[in-house]
Amino acid sequence: MQAILPVTMLARTSVSLRYPVRPKPEAWVIPEGTVPESTAHDAAVLRMYLLLTEWAARQPGRVRVARNLAVRWFQEHPRSGIDPDLCVLDPAPAELDDDLPSLCLWKPGHHVPRFCIEVVSTTHPNKDYVDVPERYASLGVSELLVLDPLLQGPRKLGGPVPLQLWRRDGAGTLERVHFGADPVYSNELDGWFIVRDRQLLIAEDRAGSRPWQTEAERQRGEADHQRSARERAENEREGERAEKEREHRARVELELRVADLEAKLGK
Repeated sequence: MQAILPVTMLARTSVSLRYPVRPKPEAWVIPEGTVPESTAHDAAVLRMYLLLTEWAARQPGRVRVARNLAVRWFQEHPRSGIDPDLCVLDPAPAELDDDLPSLCLWKPGHHVPRFCIEVVSTTHPNKDYVDVPERYASLGVSELLVLDPLLQGPRKLGGPVPLQLWRRDGAGTLERVHFGADPVYSNELDGWFIVRDRQLLIAEDRAGSRPWQTEAERQRGEADHQRSARERAENEREGERAEKEREHRARVELELRVADLEAKLGK
């Protein structure tokens, strides 16, 4: 396995380092217990989980999305691996819908995730810029998105940047194909990743004019649309009532003036 070290910009030159990633199961042991995360981190992961779950339901075959699922690929080191914030399983193991404590790639029906997302943590941001890509290179994932909307990552590695996209090429190398703030296209999801107002959008177009939405967001949008329609209708009715009132006052005023003129002429 190979990975591309983050690109360092020096004046007008770009230097890229390519090196082999040797499996390090002893260093990749996952600690026991849950690692605490910030509310912003948890909210970002939850929203992406909801978006990808709805996307997966539209895909052919048995596509599922898992959150913080333990992924292990060293049978002789079952505690070593990585727990992706999010991963797309295609096909997913049959037991995923019941109770799957971990994805063990040496077991029948357990396959390498095709796509993973890691949100940079405020508690250990450095690992998401160096250690995490090396693990995914060893794992064999097809695409990896490293999201850092709050720019928590280290400066010494060329960052921090909101978006990193790593993609495996035909030779099996996990290469960083994007490192910056601009939108980037995902081959695996057929969508664009966009960071806007420190939030990750997935959209059908680069401009983000057709963003993916969760069911709750669609319902809220429909409710807002209906409320706006009701407000417009009420404003139109109010305008019609005001216009009728003005016409009525003008007619009464005209009738009074005519009556007064007739009275003067009658004298």
